[in-house]
Amino acid sequence: MTRSMMASRHRWIYLGAIVLLVGMLITGLLTYTQLHETNEANRKAQQLSEALSAADYPVPAQHQIVHTLGEDGGAVCEDPANALKQAQWKYGMSNGAGGPGQRPVLSDREVVFAESIVLSVYCPDRLAAIKDRIADLKLHDTVRN
Repeated sequence: MTRSMMASRHRWIYLGAIVLLVGMLITGLLTYTQLHETNEANRKAQQLSEALSAADYPVPAQHQIVHTLGEDGGAVCEDPANALKQAQWKYGMSNGAGGPGQRPVLSDREVVFAESIVLSVYCPDRLAAIKDRIADLKLHDTVRN
C-alpha cells in the first residue's frame, strides 16, 4: 500500500471518530438539560404541595403537578390577568348553563385563592396583577368541609 492510500484510510477513521464524539456531546447536553428541567419541575411541585398542605387544601399527586405545571407553571402563568383569561376564568365560575340560562354564581373563596398559591410558586411576578382581580370578585364560603 502506498502512503497516500493509508493516509486516506486514516482520514476516514478520524472523521468517523469526530462525528461520533460530536454526536455523544449533543446527546449528553440534551440529557443534562432534560434532567435539569425535571429536577426544577419536581422542586416546584414539592414547594406547591407543601404550600397547599399548609393552607389545608387537598394536594394532588406529585407526578400530576409535574406533568400539568412543569417548571414554568404552563397555562396558569401565561398572562393570568389578560382579559380573555379572566373571561374564561369567570365563565368557569358560572352555573354551567348555556345561553340565557347562564348565571354567575358566588364562587367559593378557598377555590379562588388556591390559584394564587399556584401563582406564588410558579410565577410570583404575576401574582400582584391577579390579586387585584380577585379583590373585585364577590366570593363566599360555598363549599362544605
